[in-house]
Amino acid sequence: MIYRLVTAMTRWQKQCVFAATDAVVAAASILLAVVLSASVRGEPAALAPAMPLALCMAFAAIVLTWSLGLPQVKLNAFEMRSAARAAVLAMLVTVAGIGLDEILGTGIALGQHVIAGLILLILTVSWRLLLLNLTSEIYRRGKPRMRVLIYGAGQTGRQLAAALRHDQNVYPVAFLDDNPTLQSLVIGGLRVHAPSVVEDLVRSRRIDRIVLAMPSISTPALSRIAHGLRHVGVEVHALPSFAQMVGQAGVPMRAAPVPLDSLLGRSQLEADLPAVGDAYTGRRIMVTGAGGSIGAELCRQILACDPQCLVLVEQSELALYTIDKELAELGVKPTIVPVLGSVLDGPAMAEAMRRHRVDVVLHAAAYKHLPLVETNPIAGLENNVLGTKVLAEVARDAGVDRFILVSSDKAVRPTNVMGASKRLAELVVQDLATRSGRTRFSMVRFGNVLGSSGSVIPLFEEQIARGGPVTLTHPDVTRYFMTIAEAARLVLLAGSFARGGDVFVLDMGASVPIRRLARQMIEGAGYTVRDAANPDGDIEIRITGLRQGEKLHEELLISPDMLTTPHVKILRAQESFLSEFETANAMRALRAAIDDRDEAAARAVIARWVEGIAAPAVSETLRR
Repeated sequence: MIYRLVTAMTRWQKQCVFAATDAVVAAASILLAVVLSASVRGEPAALAPAMPLALCMAFAAIVLTWSLGLPQVKLNAFEMRSAARAAVLAMLVTVAGIGLDEILGTGIALGQHVIAGLILLILTVSWRLLLLNLTSEIYRRGKPRMRVLIYGAGQTGRQLAAALRHDQNVYPVAFLDDNPTLQSLVIGGLRVHAPSVVEDLVRSRRIDRIVLAMPSISTPALSRIAHGLRHVGVEVHALPSFAQMVGQAGVPMRAAPVPLDSLLGRSQLEADLPAVGDAYTGRRIMVTGAGGSIGAELCRQILACDPQCLVLVEQSELALYTIDKELAELGVKPTIVPVLGSVLDGPAMAEAMRRHRVDVVLHAAAYKHLPLVETNPIAGLENNVLGTKVLAEVARDAGVDRFILVSSDKAVRPTNVMGASKRLAELVVQDLATRSGRTRFSMVRFGNVLGSSGSVIPLFEEQIARGGPVTLTHPDVTRYFMTIAEAARLVLLAGSFARGGDVFVLDMGASVPIRRLARQMIEGAGYTVRDAANPDGDIEIRITGLRQGEKLHEELLISPDMLTTPHVKILRAQESFLSEFETANAMRALRAAIDDRDEAAARAVIARWVEGIAAPAVSETLRR
């Protein structure tokens, strides 16, 4: 009821109450001064002669408090400047009281008027502070408020607590701070607690949110604190300093992250690559793995070539929905056909090619995450090898003009199942290229793609945002990198250059040391590397050891014999390949191993038929 009464009052009504209270306090102050003086002298207080003066001083207080604007000052905005106005009010009322005393002849001594002025000042400020606490409690009980725990009792934390005290929707409960000298103190009316009791505080004080008010510490350190609070069951938010929010001069700001393209170790090629539109304009094109990083970029670039029809093949419903929705929102003219299914489903692929009269197939569907394929070799080999075989044979039987396989640098002397599966897929396509009448089969091989799902760049970005550590498998590991746009353009170029059985390779420049890349990304994000030379740095680079089947250095070619293409940066590798009989034997053995779910037999197929396979993979096969 009290809450409804307080909230129902208008601003004018509240100002009248404030002015009347000041009047009552002014009258009370002179009466209290008379009582105090009499008690000091040991005489009974004679209040009756002072009553007319008290009434006159009350009237004077009403006039003066309105003149000074005190009733217009909101309770939650009452501060030192408003207290100064209260002092002026007390002085003016005292002066008025002395003048009225002369007129009325009440005989109150000058010292009593001074005492009355001091009492008036104390009471004017006190009743406002008391009323502020009272109304805050009324609002807190009458309206649900977010209960906040402030982590950091420094300047920013105190400023935040002071600001939240005036908020009707948020209630600061207490401070947390790592500084032992501050713990158990009361700062700004809030007790400071140690972080070790945060769970008890959250439970006992019904905390809804923890606000990190420590902008002076590094973001990685802040992220680690937030990460450590994730188990308490409440939201954790970080607050910048007020100087940072307004952009105060001299306040350091975080640097922007390094653009991914600058990490290539060479100049970009998108501008150098020639137009490929002629090979795809007006054609009917199928892209498998259309929801993946490379597949989706292929679809975007193909649309710029104005094809007649674009068939999207994807086994992930969410990925297919996402890319289909994105392309549909572009408002393009070509017909876009989403096909939900696997490349292992030969009849479904044949039906899609026949119904939509596909001219070009861009095969980007593959399991590519090395650790996952290494621990699931049967699934990886079935999808990457047999899926390629099924799709390529269907394309040949459908009379498709071009078939382009998206391969990987991990297919070169592979040390893992994923790389071996990609090389076996290349061997399948190379074999079909020797016996195909109309369809031109080709492959394109490139290194790691910046920003693709599962690549090292998003992993490092996530680890840096979390405050570290950044994990590195080996201090000397190197990789080749290219952008998603370059990778997609290379695939499209391969289709336009293909003569049959080609393996196209991009001149990717020098390989990039991953340790240097990690340091660049940390420093580019505005942090420092924590190591032996800089123990106070922000983020540590932690060595975890090479994963099973992982190479220290990737390669792009098996044979050093290179042929040129119409573009100086695109090279053609003449790879050795299996005969038709050998390919048939390899596929028959692989299918039998997959049907029997026999990992040892599947690895034996790899060891026998993949040329240049590195010793670690062979020894692993023999050991198994």
